[in-house]
Amino acid sequence: MQRMSPPMRRGLVLFTAALVVSSCRATEDTSPPAATMAASMSRTRVPLGSPVEMTYRFTVAPDASPLGSRRVFVHFLDQDDELMWTDDHEPPTPTTQWAPGQAVEYTRTMFAPVYPYVGQAKVVGGLYASGSNDRVKLAGDDRGDRSYLLQAFELLPQTDNVFLIYKDGWHGAEVAPEDKDLEWQWTKKEATLAFRNPKRDAVLYLQMDNPIAQTGGARQVEVRFGDQVLTSLPVSATDAPVHKVPLAAASVGTGDMVELRLVPDRTFVPALEPGSSSGDTRELGVRVFHAYVLPS
Repeated sequence: MQRMSPPMRRGLVLFTAALVVSSCRATEDTSPPAATMAASMSRTRVPLGSPVEMTYRFTVAPDASPLGSRRVFVHFLDQDDELMWTDDHEPPTPTTQWAPGQAVEYTRTMFAPVYPYVGQAKVVGGLYASGSNDRVKLAGDDRGDRSYLLQAFELLPQTDNVFLIYKDGWHGAEVAPEDKDLEWQWTKKEATLAFRNPKRDAVLYLQMDNPIAQTGGARQVEVRFGDQVLTSLPVSATDAPVHKVPLAAASVGTGDMVELRLVPDRTFVPALEPGSSSGDTRELGVRVFHAYVLPS
């Protein structure tokens, strides 16, 4: 085989590089960004299992074309860019109603999963079409796939949390077959949450629902400390909102431990519901996904 001379090799390299550059230019995304996306976290040092408020803000470009129906994707990555979990969702105002120049801002409460990782992390996000996964070009720090760097934060060990005990009145933990990260526990007629007294003001985060609240299950839950009713919370059948219950230091006493009782206004037995084919004979109150005490 005849060897190339150095000038010939240099010429081939330059020709190949020119082809690559030309190809990249041909596929370069020159479309204007449809909007900007920003996100901020209520705190940037987040213990595993704890709640954090995520505020999202979109500003539609003044000359943007209609976006059509789009979902928001939000991915939480470790320091090696490995996906840990997501907060993909429908924005409260559908993208079909977003107008040029409009600013859309909303806040969601999420709980950091108990994931086997602590350290530096980041949030990336964007807009996509759920049917085709086609992503919208946005203004910002594009990672190369129309996902945009939104926020850096740090994940801390779960030991930084106030340890909460599901004490009395609870059924065993259950996991959704289609999502192993989705876990809940049903209350019985009453259920007790116990935790070490923070001796200062705090907030109880409580995420719960009842799938049959509209037809026969609990529609209200009282949160009680002893005989004192701290608050009464509505129970939804269609989603599982996160309730935030202020716990003033004076309202939970001075003891070393605090016990709060969740008391639904009614219970139900799935097997006894009209038209039910369930064999579940448990007495159920409300389904609790997360309970967390955050000191001020």
